[in-house]
Amino acid sequence: MPPTLASLVQHSALKLTVRAGEDRLQTPVRWVHASELADPVPYMEGGELLLVTATTLDAEDPAAMRRYVRRLVGAGVAGLGFAVGVNYEDIPDALVEAARSEGLPLLGVPRRTAFLAISKAVSQAIAADQYHAVSAGFEIQRELTNAALTEGPAALLARLAAHVDGWAALYDTSGAVVAAAPEWAARRAARLTSDVARLGERPAPASQVVGGDAVDTDDRVELQSLGTGRRVRGVLAVGTAAAPGTAERYAVHSAVALLTLTTERSRALQEAEQRLGAAVLRMLLSGQPDHARAVAGDLYGELLDAPFRLLVAESADAAAGQDRETDHPLEVLAEALEATASRAAEAILVVPEGDERLVVLAVDGGPVVTAAVAHAARESEEAGVAIGLSAPTGPIAAAGAYKQAEQALSVARRRGRALVEHEELAAGSILPLLADDAVRAFADGMLRPLYEHDAKGRGDLAASLRAWLSHHGQWDAAAADLGVHRHTLRYRMRRVEEILGRSLDDPDVRMELWLALKTAEPSPS
Repeated sequence: MPPTLASLVQHSALKLTVRAGEDRLQTPVRWVHASELADPVPYMEGGELLLVTATTLDAEDPAAMRRYVRRLVGAGVAGLGFAVGVNYEDIPDALVEAARSEGLPLLGVPRRTAFLAISKAVSQAIAADQYHAVSAGFEIQRELTNAALTEGPAALLARLAAHVDGWAALYDTSGAVVAAAPEWAARRAARLTSDVARLGERPAPASQVVGGDAVDTDDRVELQSLGTGRRVRGVLAVGTAAAPGTAERYAVHSAVALLTLTTERSRALQEAEQRLGAAVLRMLLSGQPDHARAVAGDLYGELLDAPFRLLVAESADAAAGQDRETDHPLEVLAEALEATASRAAEAILVVPEGDERLVVLAVDGGPVVTAAVAHAARESEEAGVAIGLSAPTGPIAAAGAYKQAEQALSVARRRGRALVEHEELAAGSILPLLADDAVRAFADGMLRPLYEHDAKGRGDLAASLRAWLSHHGQWDAAAADLGVHRHTLRYRMRRVEEILGRSLDDPDVRMELWLALKTAEPSPS
């Protein structure tokens, strides 16, 4: 431990005596400083033992001593050492009373004790404390390394929590708690999700100290991001009752380094798994499910044994040919889904297709599919990613599922939605699929001659055409709907054919006119 005023008083060679502040002798001493200035405060940092001979002090003036001592206490001086028998035979009562009044430890330094001896004693004690802290730090580092290599991150956290006399927790990239030690710390760590998320937005490495209000306790919680590059791979939280000392700081730094190595090694392993996953996906899409299952082995075999969904995601910015200054949205999506799969112990296959697309195979009805839908709901306002989701399928029909996901993705982009499921396309109407600018332009060009005719007050051909088509060409029913005679309606349909130059007997013409009329209808609110 660092030197204190008590350890100096107990030093047999120094012969120091206590004249005031007896109850504050456990105050640590950061350094020793000798000064004869009437006001040495501007040159102090706090925590020093100040040594004086009172050459320039009016040590017998009570008012002057009260001002002097108050200044020292305000500067955080650990204590005052007064040389006895140099300029004063004893410490003046004015200084003693001022020190007692302000609670400043006042030590008497005998004439035979040189100030240099006190400085050496403090310096040696500080060096010994630092050596002990470094030695303890290396021992802690060996222990943490062994725990990380043989037992994993959870064991490392347990060792770290014991060494800092507090608790520790590990978060993944989504901000969820992966592990905590002791067990009761998991609930406390879960309250820091918002702080972890904010730290994750900063380039790694980064740190943040959170006060007790964030966790509803008096803990001091330090958050440390994990990662060697710009992207954060996880966050370590360490909760302690007070700021950690030198040995505890070594323990935290060692844990950060080991967990960073673990996450980076996991990323390398993940990239290898992605290459294997890409091979499995290629075999599935080329109609080779048996070969795909053989290659998948234990890694993806469980996924292929159950009905799965195939998800195709595309970055809106990538489609527009633009780069984001922030994290790529497809990487954010992939990490969120992988973190969900890891927490649920569920198999997932993630295959990036360049920077523009991401293909995911996930268990139907599992938490990964749910997480994809939730992610799309959160991102719907920014529309950073468009997602198409296939119907449930198996290995034999994977190629068809891929087409389904692509079709759903196309509709999602056209509608400006974050996610569209293929079931929506099968169960809904075809008309919303035609609601784009090209189809509207076609409808407007086809029907414009009728609208121009009607605008001149020569009849109501557009409405008559709509009624006739809606009644499948039945003259009486359509005429009754319009409130006109059927001969009037026949005349109007002949005018439609003359103006458009097309025959209403042609079923293709009737189909195109009906779709044009439906496309031209205002969308329901």
